[in-house]
Amino acid sequence: MQKTLSALKRSFGAFSVAVAGLALGVGLSVSVAHAENWDMPMAYSDSNFHTDNGKIFAGCVATATGGAINITVHGGGSLFGGAEIKRAVQTGQAVIGERLLSAHQNENAVFGFDSVPFLASSFEDSEALWAAARPSLESLLESQNLVLLYSVPWPPQGFYFKKEVNSLADAKGVKFRTYNAAGDRMAELAGMLPVKIEAAELNQALATGVADGFVSSGSTGYDRKVWEFLTHFYEADAWLPRNYVFINKDSWDGLGQDHKNAIRGCAGAAEYSGYWRSVHYTEFTLSQLAANGMSVGVVSDQMKAELQDIGKTMTEEWLQEAGSGGQAIVDAYRSR
Repeated sequence: MQKTLSALKRSFGAFSVAVAGLALGVGLSVSVAHAENWDMPMAYSDSNFHTDNGKIFAGCVATATGGAINITVHGGGSLFGGAEIKRAVQTGQAVIGERLLSAHQNENAVFGFDSVPFLASSFEDSEALWAAARPSLESLLESQNLVLLYSVPWPPQGFYFKKEVNSLADAKGVKFRTYNAAGDRMAELAGMLPVKIEAAELNQALATGVADGFVSSGSTGYDRKVWEFLTHFYEADAWLPRNYVFINKDSWDGLGQDHKNAIRGCAGAAEYSGYWRSVHYTEFTLSQLAANGMSVGVVSDQMKAELQDIGKTMTEEWLQEAGSGGQAIVDAYRSR
């Protein structure tokens, strides 16, 4: 599996070079005399596949623009914390950045479409839901001075605990780390105590007892070596949240069409490769959790049924909050 992941990374690198070469080959106007240097804040660690994907995207852009646009990736929330990234790009403090937009569902319910429990529980369904939602999301972001470049899903979400949990009764009262409104609400309905914590602060929260469990993918657990604090991971395939890379619209509007085309080409390569890296990373990270001593398995039938009941409640709540826009997304997704 590690060899497969390395091959995927190499293939994206080669694909990016091909995209960059094509952009140059069709007559890209290159001038490095006035090269632009962009900072790209990202919330997740340098070892995370999203951040690595972003770095290869940045390299593609540099090649495709002949060095006219150089992007420096700042992983792990080192330049701006996760909660600050979207605002930083909107206001031009950073030209480009990546963010988990479901964390901003309080601004607009549409941002939470990818985190409605059990609406889309597989990679294939997640892509279909994304296709249905993309026009609405692009329009919403544009109204906030942002232009969407690409989006990559996380692996399916499961549950981490420091004890065996076979039903929601077993999880009652657990201090449960969440990262968006969907996680908060699910924890409340399950009788747990939600605590909003960004990924960069997760280990400290686990080490100090601020959180005793959380919902996320195997990727987060592997990156953060959570086997040092927790003992069990339960596969639930609750939802597949997405990360989004976007650029400040004012900066985008100031680019020439040749550079826009080059960036769009690199973004398409990043979205395609990022999807497949997420697919293959799922199996790898779960195997690594087990290899480091964690108990890894699917949720019990009882807990799955309880979670699906919660999912039905949350779907109804989200549709009420999102209104006709949310209903249109779900209708388009379900009618495919």
